Amino acid sequence: MSKIPSDLRYTRTHEWVKVDGDTITVGITDYAQSELGDVVFVELPQEGDDFEAGAAIATVESVKGVSEIYAPVDGVVVAVNDELENVPELINEDPYKDGWIYKLKVEDLSAIDDLLTAEEYEAQIAKEE
Repeated sequence: MSKIPSDLRYTRTHEWVKVDGDTITVGITDYAQSELGDVVFVELPQEGDDFEAGAAIATVESVKGVSEIYAPVDGVVVAVNDELENVPELINEDPYKDGWIYKLKVEDLSAIDDLLTAEEYEAQIAKEE
């Protein structure tokens, strides 16, 4: 398993979160993409859509099946990674950079504090394996 970036936060459903002011970038973790196998299609949310924490926001389809991607906190979609429509395998190749999925403008940044740290996420993965 690759190194879990310590500058990100994580969800129990294997999304990573990068905070930049009042906006967060969200993708799936390296662990999640390796469990999914080769990603063949990504259904992205629409910019302007409003989601509550825990709501299904996007879908990733792989050779093994379809997985929902969830909103880690309440927010409004302000950007999506359109490149994934033509090159969905970016999620496999570079899940923490080029494979990001969407960006949310967050209303309550304190909600980020409830997400897992890299150490907590690593401990969760160890339990799942």
